[in-house]
Amino acid sequence: MQRRFIVEAVLMAIYGQLAVPTRPVEYIMPYSSLMELYELSESTEPIMNQEEEEPYIRLNIKRLIHFFEDALNKKKIERALSSPWRKSPALLVNDKVSITVVYALENAEYGEKFDPIETDLILLAIREKASILTDQYEFVEKLIQGSVPVHVFDIEDFEYAVEDDIRMEQ
Repeated sequence: MQRRFIVEAVLMAIYGQLAVPTRPVEYIMPYSSLMELYELSESTEPIMNQEEEEPYIRLNIKRLIHFFEDALNKKKIERALSSPWRKSPALLVNDKVSITVVYALENAEYGEKFDPIETDLILLAIREKASILTDQYEFVEKLIQGSVPVHVFDIEDFEYAVEDDIRMEQ
């Protein structure tokens, strides 16, 4: 059975293990996080804490942008942009990984406590009944403090998350 996770696009560039899970995984990403890749690639601000990782991560961001700009993938993503909450057809990364892009539309429900991408992740998790996968400790803390009804895994628990059979119940 395929596991589904709500994730930011940049995590795919930072954490290589996301591309080689032990069982099939679908990553669902808000379109806003794809746009963040362009901002990160053009920014001079450091992305990583370790300076030696910076060139590698920037190269992976460019590779990921290239993947999304591939003619077939771009066409699939553009279909999703035709209306709010529409999902793209699956973008196949390999035989175990697919990515679905959703044109998420932020609303005011969580917008005061969370930034726009975090809000998109929350709304997607609720809508899709899927777990959020993140490396942002502060985001997890805000989710807990705000009693947000989503299931979240830290990126360091990725292997457990892939094997875990917890279902989100709303």
